[in-house]
Amino acid sequence: MTTERRRRVALAVTGASGVIYGLRVLEELLRDETLEVHLTISPAAQKILKAEHGIEVDLHAFKAAALRVRRAECAAYHPYDDLCAPPASGSFRLDAMAIVPCSMGCAGAIARGVSGDLIERTADVMLKERRTLVVVPRETPFSAVHLENLLALSRLGVIVLPASPGFYGRPRTVSDLVDFVVARVLDHLGVEHRLGPRWGMQKSKLKMQNDSRL
Repeated sequence: MTTERRRRVALAVTGASGVIYGLRVLEELLRDETLEVHLTISPAAQKILKAEHGIEVDLHAFKAAALRVRRAECAAYHPYDDLCAPPASGSFRLDAMAIVPCSMGCAGAIARGVSGDLIERTADVMLKERRTLVVVPRETPFSAVHLENLLALSRLGVIVLPASPGFYGRPRTVSDLVDFVVARVLDHLGVEHRLGPRWGMQKSKLKMQNDSRL
């Protein structure tokens, strides 16, 4: 008798400002107990975690509690330089991957087929296996090189999802802005969530509020 395996999702956090997006995506993925979550953190992301959040992680003697994310211990952690880790092979059958945030260096490497570490190799696997890959660049402004690399990724079927929050939900806090982007990432990973309003619902809500004033 065979048992159905859990859906596998990989999350990589790389060295761009905005690691809060990656932490929130991780938290939301771990809420879904039907998922098997695989986590990798780059050395540059390690530095930004400390700079932006005071979070110190050892990438080789990794302790999940250091991330301050609920149920972080439930994620399968893989060191960035372990090219023998399961996600490095297409036969492992990852269902989807998100790189949040995605540095321009990482985006460029993936676009040009360079696999210098586990993050880039896993992304390369997602491309060759025709599986869902979401990258969340957080850079401004974009140079022509950045744009060419992102266009190359899009043409390869990658979902390029910039960390650009919307405002129709009338956000009140930084967390609201972060969750707008996180919600879009989860949507493209095929993960259910309850983060923030959707446009159709928000439009109806605004109409009801306006009607009540008449």
